[in-house]
Amino acid sequence: MTQNFAEKTSVTLLGLGAMGTALARAWLAAGHPLTVWNRSPARAAALAAEGARVADSAAEAVAANTLVVVCLLDDASVDEALAGADLAGRDLVNLTTSTPAQARRLAERARERGARYLDGGIMAVPPMIGVPEAGGYVFYSGAREVFERHQEALGVPAGTTYVGEDAGFAALHDVALLSAMYGMFAGAAHAFALIRKEDIDPASLAPLLADWLVAMAPSVHETADRLRSGHYTGGVVSNLAMQVAGTPTFLDTAEQQGVSPELLSPYFELMRRRLAEGGGEEDLTGVIDLLVR
Repeated sequence: MTQNFAEKTSVTLLGLGAMGTALARAWLAAGHPLTVWNRSPARAAALAAEGARVADSAAEAVAANTLVVVCLLDDASVDEALAGADLAGRDLVNLTTSTPAQARRLAERARERGARYLDGGIMAVPPMIGVPEAGGYVFYSGAREVFERHQEALGVPAGTTYVGEDAGFAALHDVALLSAMYGMFAGAAHAFALIRKEDIDPASLAPLLADWLVAMAPSVHETADRLRSGHYTGGVVSNLAMQVAGTPTFLDTAEQQGVSPELLSPYFELMRRRLAEGGGEEDLTGVIDLLVR
């Protein structure tokens, strides 16, 4: 079947690492005319065979289309790639992993150079790109008009979730979710370590652990409601005082099993601090306030 390129937004993509290549293939498969550039030209060869136009420089690639997507190694790489490009009139979408401050800085510089800016935080790994059933999506923040104008094209590689006009919000949402993920990984690591020396098959613990984490996940909604209202004590089932009283059991079990408590101890210390400040009737929400400087 012949693809109708006339109805598809033309896209420029800077950066052909694993993620960039996955993005490129998704746009090509959907019939979007694509211009690509990569610092190492060899990476573009396969995409050229699949229909992409390969630019000799980042500036040439930027000049080719209004929609310019950047997916490079880091913030410095973005600055270097765009240094010689004319950004006037361009819709610049930065999917490079960055901090909120870096995103806001680049948004300001893009505006100074005549471009409209949209930042993105990719909540997916390369194999999930172009596979809708995989559930991957991208947080976007910055110029709403850019997001609305290009939502169809941006939604080809993965789902889209717009989180606000502040250019730093996509990166902030990205890091917030990934931070929670690493916290979950830390808890799972400690759980598996506890049984490591015992005659317990990790594969038998895994479904129990997964189901338990799923059962606990809805508590984030209650935490959010408490943060919004500022009321940390209403309807508490297991208060902080009770939970702190139970922490020695966790630490003693770790010691008996020959497991370091270093993944649990920092959180337990915060719980004890909040208790010392008079938060015994609260749930665990007050610990969040101790983290905010």
